[in-house]
Amino acid sequence: MGSAVAALPETVARIKSSILAVGTYQRTRTPSAVFRGTGFVVGDGRHVLTNAHVLPETVDREHSEVLAVFFKFHGKDRLRGAKVVDMDKTYDIAVLKIAGDPLPALSLGDSDTVREGENYAFTGYPIGMVLGLYPVTHRGIVASITPIAIPALRAGQLNPKLLRRLHRPYRVFQLDATAYPGNSGSPLYDPKSGKVIGIINKVFVKESKENLLAKPSGISYAVPIEYAKQLLRESGVLGH
Repeated sequence: MGSAVAALPETVARIKSSILAVGTYQRTRTPSAVFRGTGFVVGDGRHVLTNAHVLPETVDREHSEVLAVFFKFHGKDRLRGAKVVDMDKTYDIAVLKIAGDPLPALSLGDSDTVREGENYAFTGYPIGMVLGLYPVTHRGIVASITPIAIPALRAGQLNPKLLRRLHRPYRVFQLDATAYPGNSGSPLYDPKSGKVIGIINKVFVKESKENLLAKPSGISYAVPIEYAKQLLRESGVLGH
């Protein structure tokens, strides 16, 4: 773990320019920019991965509202329009395409090789853009690799969304690091290589995993990157 911790500052400096805030923009609104979560650049530099739940249900195009990403470039705040390319609500993953020149893309690792006890980091916008477009990094270990949904003890505790997810069970990474709602969509990556092995999910996974708890825990979760790579291949962003 020591070498991973020692390498993290250089890795963070290298990957920060690939971490974007995701939200909507409407020039006549106050505030004009509304933050909804985090995303990160992949593929050809014109595509972004985030959580599906980060995206708004609708965008008010009649009043010039647009889906957008926000980031800092050469010390200045930047905005790029975005559109949804594809989405998989089962795994809560979405692929966006952004306008403009390519941005630095992150490399995607192999989440099938992740082991419990390994040290990873994630970078995103835990409290949005309130303090400016300065991404924040957290680190911790993969505490457990567990099923997304634990069957409720009583039938009355099963809700329609949970039942749908039980039809297609999959595993998620349980982390001992604290993520916040704004971290949804943040990359979980190897501190040494910067390769992404998961996507932080603060809402969708937590809702399933902790359905039985009266008081939600401080545990955080990440969806393995293999599910996102599958969606990226289906969307033509990655080669087969």
